[in-house]
Amino acid sequence: MAAAVPLSGIFIAGLPMGKIVKGTELDLFVEKLAFGGKGVARIDGFVVFFDRAVPGQTVRARIVKKKRNYAEARTIEILSQSPHYTPPQCAHFGMCGGCTWQDIAYDTQLYWKRRHVIECLDHIAGVSEAGVEPIIASPQQYHYRNKMEFTFSPRRWLLPEELEGGDARTPEDLFALGLHVRGLFEKVFNVRDCRLQSPLCVEIVKEVRDWAEKSALPAYSVKTHEGFWRFLVVREGKNTGQTLVHLITSTHPRADEVAGALSGRLASRFPEITTLIHSVSDKKSQVATGDSSRVLFGPGCIEETLGDLRFRISAHSFFQTNSRGAEKLYDKVLELGAFDGSETVWDLYCGTGTIGIYLASRVKRVIGIELVEEAVRDAVENCRINGIGNCSFLAGDLKDVIRQASGLGQPDVVVTDPPRAGMHPKVVKALLEAAPRRIVAVSCNPASLARDLSCFLDRYEIQAIQPFDLFPHTPHVECVIRLDRRE
Repeated sequence: MAAAVPLSGIFIAGLPMGKIVKGTELDLFVEKLAFGGKGVARIDGFVVFFDRAVPGQTVRARIVKKKRNYAEARTIEILSQSPHYTPPQCAHFGMCGGCTWQDIAYDTQLYWKRRHVIECLDHIAGVSEAGVEPIIASPQQYHYRNKMEFTFSPRRWLLPEELEGGDARTPEDLFALGLHVRGLFEKVFNVRDCRLQSPLCVEIVKEVRDWAEKSALPAYSVKTHEGFWRFLVVREGKNTGQTLVHLITSTHPRADEVAGALSGRLASRFPEITTLIHSVSDKKSQVATGDSSRVLFGPGCIEETLGDLRFRISAHSFFQTNSRGAEKLYDKVLELGAFDGSETVWDLYCGTGTIGIYLASRVKRVIGIELVEEAVRDAVENCRINGIGNCSFLAGDLKDVIRQASGLGQPDVVVTDPPRAGMHPKVVKALLEAAPRRIVAVSCNPASLARDLSCFLDRYEIQAIQPFDLFPHTPHVECVIRLDRRE
């Protein structure tokens, strides 16, 4: 083979540029991280994306997909290590689809998350980077998640130690409860370690897995849509020590009997579990929710505290995943709202009412809107728990009920915290018609945030942009932006 020839800082092992095809192996220098988390290298301006890369590494990569303007590659060997590399703590790193940035130093993670906010706002909304504040780090880098979802599967992805052990069984014979393999959503491996949620959560997962495998009932198959065991969700009050376990199964004549027996086992084994819910779902979609639910023990919910406030969280309710980071986020919303006590505030996509309740003592009135009825019930209960009487809530799809909110009071300030897809165009239109003097936009997706912002910039001016890291060791970044109406 010809010697490696340098080309614009990239090394190609004796291969002309025009001959790069699927299967070609290249030596590449990782320049940066793209939005979404992939590494980026260039060959005379031609972009190559690849997983499992740290900026500053030189890697040997194999092209797995070739397009006209870019290629995708898979790293097969690290030739020189990056100064931004840090050894991952989790034994499942590289296989798990969860914390894919765990081998990147935390300060480097923060740098690239802020850069991704800047790039999205610039490219999509034409917003200058000058106003983007330094990113606020998570108070905890590990064990910060208050909720994790785990999936049952009848076809386990074998761990390296299982393959080395020469297990004669095939994956079709192997029961699994764990997380999805990176890039393979239908594949599940048995979790034995996790640095995102607590050690208690991992022990609960192990216990449920062992017990369920011995139950003689099969795990649910995404191919045949048959099987009993579907999902296990563990939620924790990081500031209260309360733990909720949510078991989701398919319909079965023995469902109540089996779930009840497992509930008794967990109650005796883990006194830290304060409530357990069993839900049944026969939907084909792989979503960890139930069509019907029953409480097997405990109150059916847990509580979490943010500042001096207490919040009730049910099995299906949305709550910020990083409790201690959420408190910092809500403090910033309170600051950017610049409230004087006279305002009517709309809290859109309000979940269990956390943001609105957090603001309630500083404003005249809060009107919250949320799709999930169970979350709205929690929001009402959260007001009662905290002695708050100036909040009201509407349940329904925001695009359909937002105009009903006008009958309760026109907004002076609107706070939005939509899902990753951003706001529906009907919601954007209704907000422009309502014309609040200020909008505080919270988002977990800078791309959809930038798209939504572009609809408001003719009438509103950006006053502040504050990124937050609520998801260490992942590419995800939260952001809060204040918009003031142009007078």
